[in-house]
Amino acid sequence: MGQTVKAYARHIPVTPIKMRRVIGPLRGMQAQRALELVRVLPHSAAQPVAKLLKSALANADEMGLDLESLYIVQLAADEGPGVMPGKGWRAGWGSRGRYRPIRKRSSHITLVLEERAE
Repeated sequence: MGQTVKAYARHIPVTPIKMRRVIGPLRGMQAQRALELVRVLPHSAAQPVAKLLKSALANADEMGLDLESLYIVQLAADEGPGVMPGKGWRAGWGSRGRYRPIRKRSSHITLVLEERAE
């Protein structure tokens, strides 16, 4: 087992379900390859994931790790906070025109890279 690099992105304005659709295939992949792949994905959630991967690789480079031997060990999208207070209700969104909360979801992404011997 080699050294690990952790990176976090918080309060991303994309739902965790859409985020998990992007990060699912990236788990266990080599980090450079994952960055190339996520840059060409058409999903809106791909841009924050690419930014996080790029940040983690920059951190690993600063630590003096070999970027070619880094693999994604953990990549998770968790639920962040919802809508801002005062803007959370709207008429007509519920059944029979009743008030319902507006669900503007956000995500927190956790990324762990680990150095593996080839």
